[in-house]
Amino acid sequence: MMAQGPVLIILHLAAFAWNVFSILKNLEVTGLTPRHGAHTYGGRWKYLTFINQVLQTIYFGFCLFADAVLLLHPDRKRGFGRRLMLLRDCMFSVLAFPVGTFVVSLFWSLYAYDRELVYPKVLDTIIPQWLNHSMHTTVLPLLLMELFVCSHEYPSKKKGLLALSVFCFAYLAWLLWINYAAGIWVYPILEKLDSVGMAVFFAVSVAVMAPIYILGELLTKRVWAKPQEFKKRK
Repeated sequence: MMAQGPVLIILHLAAFAWNVFSILKNLEVTGLTPRHGAHTYGGRWKYLTFINQVLQTIYFGFCLFADAVLLLHPDRKRGFGRRLMLLRDCMFSVLAFPVGTFVVSLFWSLYAYDRELVYPKVLDTIIPQWLNHSMHTTVLPLLLMELFVCSHEYPSKKKGLLALSVFCFAYLAWLLWINYAAGIWVYPILEKLDSVGMAVFFAVSVAVMAPIYILGELLTKRVWAKPQEFKKRK
């Protein structure tokens, strides 16, 4: 059921505040390894985890702004209210949900296989466990909460996947540029791959985004479909 008015504002405020707090604590972390630390080329902006956390913060901050506007002007079907909803829904469907879900899924999959490929054990002495989970775990529960308390209108698959693809290839280009400009690979796993392995890794990573996008759309339709629509499908 969709949360209304003040309840929705409280939920979005809590999610926004948590992400802001996590980013501030992330910025306080020092002592990372010279080769892969935040003080090297690109800073924290070379890590998809950090980009995603900023993205989630912007999204929930925008939700908070939209909630406040719609509380004062509740007509969300016309004019400025309609544009706010469309922008909020595009942010969620095209970036917040697929990128956030991807970060959590890929991180913990690689961590379970060999944590040294993505999160070397030495980081445990530098980054608090709660902050690690803030960056790589709680992102998904917050997104699922958002999916269940807020209805989102998805764009056409063609437009949505195209926009998501632009983001993916822009980030891959950024990774390659960092290696060209600074001679470092952002993630330890990339150092262990040859050219073919790297191409496969990049291709699979981008390809996985499409099913995640479609999953978000299917879950949204499942949660927010009217009862009569389910009867028609059976």
